[in-house]
Amino acid sequence: MSKLKLGITIGDINGVSVEVIIKALSDERMLNLFTPIIYGSTKVLSYHKNIVDSDNFQFSSITKAESAKYNRVNVLNCWDETANIELGKATQEAGKFAHIALDRAVRDFQNNQIDGIITAPINKHAMKMADFPFPGHTEFIADKFKSANSLMMMVSDTLKVAVVTNHEPISNVASLITKELVTKKLNILHQTLIQDFGIEKPIIAVLGLNPHAGDDGAIGSEDETEVRPAIIEAKKSGMAVMGPYPADGFFGSSQFKKFDAILAMYHDQGLIPFKALSFGNGVNFTAGLPIVRTSPDHGTAYDIAGKNIADESSLRSAIFAALDIAKTRKEYHESRENALERTNRAKKEYKGNK
Repeated sequence: MSKLKLGITIGDINGVSVEVIIKALSDERMLNLFTPIIYGSTKVLSYHKNIVDSDNFQFSSITKAESAKYNRVNVLNCWDETANIELGKATQEAGKFAHIALDRAVRDFQNNQIDGIITAPINKHAMKMADFPFPGHTEFIADKFKSANSLMMMVSDTLKVAVVTNHEPISNVASLITKELVTKKLNILHQTLIQDFGIEKPIIAVLGLNPHAGDDGAIGSEDETEVRPAIIEAKKSGMAVMGPYPADGFFGSSQFKKFDAILAMYHDQGLIPFKALSFGNGVNFTAGLPIVRTSPDHGTAYDIAGKNIADESSLRSAIFAALDIAKTRKEYHESRENALERTNRAKKEYKGNK
């Protein structure tokens, strides 16, 4: 298989995003695995390179993805103006440039110029200041592909957690949990475990919305009226799905180790235990879309921006995850196509022998 070409969006220029990109790609062995294209600005990269002080990080400037050099770090200039970098601050300008880089990378994927995207962290307040009309990367990318079937997942070597609702105020969550939505998310999760992670018969756990998973309706009715019916329907369709489980005991007793993936009802219910167990090695993955998109499991970390102490481990894990998922998905689709060809050929032979 030829070397994949992956885009890396520059993220928030005032945080640690550029620092962790430089550190992760300073290891020349990375270039043996894939061809990186950083969507951003050579001026911004040069500014942060002086902070990181890495002699091992060298890059080539390009204006289009098809010009990328295979054994170099490539920086695709998405804007010409000089960016005003204010380390540790959320600014309208940082949000604007993060949006420009993200939009260009997604368009290049849609035009078959790159094989996947790793998104460096953005700051939601900075993005809002720049009139970015989405809560985060996941919703932006789903809109670009006109898809209502995206699923936010957090992935590590030992744990996979997906969420039914993404960046929603907690006051809205209960009204959003419906049998239809839980069923849709279960279907996406089941399919992505097969096609993107190579798990032939995945076993999925579903967490309850309420404390004690509702205690048979004593602490809220949603688990009985919405969550459990979705689980029953999934089982009828042939999926190995269990629950709903009380979230606290589920993680506290290490019960999660018995499952290939866990579906949580809302953001913090899934991400707090995930980050407690996998922080630094976790990856954010958007499932259910044509695009392969991963991201590190941390934010812009304004408090340490410019101090050259940010850990690049999660960004490196995001790169490895994008590579693995892209390859597994390609092999899955090629296998299905080959199986279809064999079936069609057999049909023709059968008809010819009649």
